[in-house]
Amino acid sequence: MERWPALELASTIRHDGDGGVADDLASVAGVTRWVEAQADLLSGQVRIRELSVNEDLRGEIVALRQAVRALFARAVSPAPPSPADARRLMPAEEALAYLNSVAARESVVPQLDWPSDGAPVVRLVSAEGDTAVRLLAALARAAVDLLSGPHRDRLRACSAPRCVRYFVKSHGRQEWCKPSCGNRARAARHYQRQRRATDAGTAAS
Repeated sequence: MERWPALELASTIRHDGDGGVADDLASVAGVTRWVEAQADLLSGQVRIRELSVNEDLRGEIVALRQAVRALFARAVSPAPPSPADARRLMPAEEALAYLNSVAARESVVPQLDWPSDGAPVVRLVSAEGDTAVRLLAALARAAVDLLSGPHRDRLRACSAPRCVRYFVKSHGRQEWCKPSCGNRARAARHYQRQRRATDAGTAAS
């Protein structure tokens, strides 16, 4: 399954399995674990092994997540956003300004590579030495790319009971972020149908 850094960031708010919501970025240790798990997605942009997570960086990543989730909510509208933060979303214009400001923290320039036995290739090269700045900017640029590209039209908030994730539809009939959410949603619908039938029978008698 394809993974997107911006979706991975948004998904650090998730269902905890017990009817509540878990935050994977609630502590410095949690942020460290999450960042290390994204090493493959961020390779070539951030040297993860050089990164030292502290409380300031944790706060900035959480703020970026708030902006991303607010813009995801805007992207899926008029469908409902994720229920995890639907009542306390960052205003869309504020989220947009914050996302763009974080993306602009790292200056990158195109560099042409042209091997003698191959075709020319353009790479983006950064002169930024602060690994934390590079991480934040890479995550922000990933959100810019997702929200400005063709995948935005397939972005959805999972409608399964208790799920709070956003996902990109991989096929036309997909309603939920993963099969377990589909099973839970179908079970909930079946329960509601049975309950309505039972209530109707009771009322008739």
